[in-house]
Amino acid sequence: MLVLAFDTATDVATSALVDDGVILGERTSTARLLLADLDALVRSAGREVADLDALVVGTGPGSFTSTRIGLAVARGLALVHDLPVAGVRTLDALAFALEDALPVIDARRGEVFVPGPLALAPDDLDLDAGTLCIGSGAVRYREALERKGAVVPPDDDLVHIPHAALHASLAETFEDADSLLPVYVREPDAEVRA
Repeated sequence: MLVLAFDTATDVATSALVDDGVILGERTSTARLLLADLDALVRSAGREVADLDALVVGTGPGSFTSTRIGLAVARGLALVHDLPVAGVRTLDALAFALEDALPVIDARRGEVFVPGPLALAPDDLDLDAGTLCIGSGAVRYREALERKGAVVPPDDDLVHIPHAALHASLAETFEDADSLLPVYVREPDAEVRA
């Protein structure tokens, strides 16, 4: 099964082309470059979009706008090319990267997204000493988490990125593109201000 997977929920957008569990290519950039990344992945593998069997997209939580970009691209590609789609939570993909790690995504507004999913201030997290924290929130709030006894890998460690190949590994149910739902956890900033 040839799967094109991508996640745009965090500041780092990731994409991967995976064929029956074998990674044919991966890219890392930003949400605004997603379509170019996807095109480059398919072309560099000597494939065409018509060869794809399915799509997998990160559903968040993360940046409202970036998450919407990923979902819109998934819906557009799925509708145009009649492809089934699976949604995978960004927190789940991060957690899958490293056994017993707590995924922590920067939620802005002085908060982080953690499994639940919940949005909490880093100081409000209930952590056991030695808890391994990974993700953009772990990097941004390293000091607060380490004060609570957490262990955070170096900022440049790739474990902090929700790699799209992990999303492809976690995808279970492929459905119609209309079934895709974002995981926002809280209202978008624009609605809060209004």
